Amino acid sequence: MIILDGKTLKEKIIKNLKMKIEQKKIKPGLAVILVGDNPASQIYVKNKVLTAEKIGYLSKKIILSENTSKEKLVEAIKKLNKDSQIHGILIQLPLPSHLKPYEKEINNLIDPKKDVDCFHPENMGRFFLEKKNHDDILAPCTPKGIIRILKEYDIEIAGKKAVVIGRSNIVGKPVALMLCNEEATVTIAHSQTKNLEKITREADILIVAVGKPLFVKKEMVKRGSVVVDVGINRLPNGKVVGDVDFENVKDKCLAISPVPGGIGPMTVASLMENLLIAYNHQLT
Repeated sequence: MIILDGKTLKEKIIKNLKMKIEQKKIKPGLAVILVGDNPASQIYVKNKVLTAEKIGYLSKKIILSENTSKEKLVEAIKKLNKDSQIHGILIQLPLPSHLKPYEKEINNLIDPKKDVDCFHPENMGRFFLEKKNHDDILAPCTPKGIIRILKEYDIEIAGKKAVVIGRSNIVGKPVALMLCNEEATVTIAHSQTKNLEKITREADILIVAVGKPLFVKKEMVKRGSVVVDVGINRLPNGKVVGDVDFENVKDKCLAISPVPGGIGPMTVASLMENLLIAYNHQLT
């Protein structure tokens, strides 16, 4: 059984990115906007900023208070859009409750050229029109990280049956497309899917992104399959677990990603790759 080690692969990607930008006079710049004091969001932002600095990118952290108005947030985004030292902008989600109704509108204000999360409709449109996965286009970070780790461990995708549990625009739908681009036969399952267990037991590759702790059990998994766990959940006792019951499932798998240490680090690594892509597009 292979453990899909995203932490080690992230360090390999960081080292490669660092070598690529060492000779550049103008460094790629990343701006991260954090609204409020959500503890988990603070940790994620800190991790992204530290990773950017480790590579040698410029980084800017914009901290706004919990009660920041929509107008103030829009103003901050517009200012960063005009900042020539900033090549990538992201807004740490979730936003405070009074701003959540405007989340889509606010993300769409980011200049598509600087949209390193690949949330803007223009970038998502380009991404969905691709018939193959390419290294020089912006792609949603978590799906990009999933495909990268599968390839790193020589997991065969072409001709395999892949099942994605979850249909979000951030993970489920785009990773299904990327698997399809790699010549897999893809099924998307969700909350209204009938006979879910039967479908998942047929999967050679199972991607789980439902946000429910320990949701996938041993009886849902085909022996010899590859299981990728995208979930990050905190139990009442403080333990962080995925959407897959790792201890229960791992012995049936050819390969499985752990939580933490699997897809989380790959998402950050993909963000850093997207920043360099955005930088190169802006300087050409």
